Amino acid sequence: MVYTQSEILQREVYLFERIDSPGREPMRHLRAICFLRPTKENVEYLVQELRRPKYSVYFIYFSNVISKSDVKSLAEADEQEVVAEVQEFYGDYIAVNPHVFSLNLLGCCQGRSWDPAQLSRTTQGLTALLLSLKKCPMIRYQLSSESAKRLAECVKQVITKEYELFDFRRTEVPPLLLILDRSDDAITPLLNQWTYQAMVHELLGINNNRIDLSRVPGISKDLREVVLSAENDEFYANNMYLNFAEIGSNIKNLMEDFQRRKPKEQQKLESIADMKAFVENYPQFKKMSGTVSKHVTVVGELSRLVGERNLLEVSEVEQELACQNDHSSALQSVRRLLQNPKVTELDATRLVMLYALHYERHSSSGLPGLLTDLRNRGVPEKYRKLVSAVVEYGGKRVRGSDLFSPKDAVAITKQFFKGLKGVENVYTQHQPLLQETLDQLIKGKLKDSQYPYLGPSTLRDRPQDIIVFIIGGATYEEALTVYNLNRSTLGVRIILGGTTIHNTKR
Repeated sequence: MVYTQSEILQREVYLFERIDSPGREPMRHLRAICFLRPTKENVEYLVQELRRPKYSVYFIYFSNVISKSDVKSLAEADEQEVVAEVQEFYGDYIAVNPHVFSLNLLGCCQGRSWDPAQLSRTTQGLTALLLSLKKCPMIRYQLSSESAKRLAECVKQVITKEYELFDFRRTEVPPLLLILDRSDDAITPLLNQWTYQAMVHELLGINNNRIDLSRVPGISKDLREVVLSAENDEFYANNMYLNFAEIGSNIKNLMEDFQRRKPKEQQKLESIADMKAFVENYPQFKKMSGTVSKHVTVVGELSRLVGERNLLEVSEVEQELACQNDHSSALQSVRRLLQNPKVTELDATRLVMLYALHYERHSSSGLPGLLTDLRNRGVPEKYRKLVSAVVEYGGKRVRGSDLFSPKDAVAITKQFFKGLKGVENVYTQHQPLLQETLDQLIKGKLKDSQYPYLGPSTLRDRPQDIIVFIIGGATYEEALTVYNLNRSTLGVRIILGGTTIHNTKR
């Protein structure tokens, strides 16, 4: 996620081992750099390692705060005095994009309450982020979520306990940590996406920047797993937030550029100068060749899935369910798609989930009929149960905000004119609730009654450094929202994090 193996090799690091790997060979001529989470298990592994050291010297880095008692245990085990250094290097989270982080945690709550182990891990991840960014923030949380309040309190406890670590130089406007709950907007993770990064995650799945393409028909051995990283892939960095139509055009341009360069590289090598030029250009040519084949394969597979699963039509109805308030039309559209054999069981279930979230209390709700349609289609019970589960998780009774109707006269006017003009793209009408929340926060209009501060202090000025954390996971659609806000709002820096990065299957 941060360093490629090639980059580490350039730093003269030649061997990569896990501390729990059995049967590691002693190599006393090598020095070891250990980078570990400070868990009980890892400390115990390190104690055993130091009692029978396999390397000449150990430089130990923990990704979070380590207790004094654990440091004492390591010191007692280091009888041969092989430890040269012990440091805390705060990296106890996954840096996904320059403005997005994740903790890679699934199922963090049991019902509406935290799983204790996951609460502890989330607190550790968030405090490590704050320490790595050198931020001691004021904290606001979503009042309608007991989980958000609990996490806010736990983070505050760590800041108070480790006050010396958090004693950073004061800024004129203190940073702000805003803790939200996914249940306030269960719509966003259920929608198909049409920007490159979000679409890849939704249809193929991104796991620590890796994409599994092994199920793609006719895939070559070299492309069974590919890496998409904006740090090392210029095409991806330039296109990750563009929509699918633009990606297709840019892939074509990439291919044409590659074809233009290709004949030059394959000219006859008639002189020493020709050979020298070829050798100098070959690594760049080979890298470009890999980039072209990777993105052509990924975009080709996305395109195949869109056609095979009828996703353009499915997405149009999803957007109607998320953004419009015409019940009769929505019900008709969902029923029509449930009869379409190209629509997968998961996509059919997702449409009914979106309908249930929007129209759960409508006087003419067609939900029982839609559930019958799912059953008649042969959709498994495990999928059908998701409909009631999502309403219980993120339905009207639970939500602290109103997802489906404008809140004030300005919003109503905006929606009216949007309706008159139409939208540029029917597949991207939806804006996550996070867009409105951050907009209100930046303008100083986010209500304290709904998002109170933890403690007596409040922020008088417009926040400049904002860290948003979503319990239950963030999405790449929300990452795009934050990316656009960072570009368009001068003097404001926003970082988005979550317990995981969602797609529908998560």
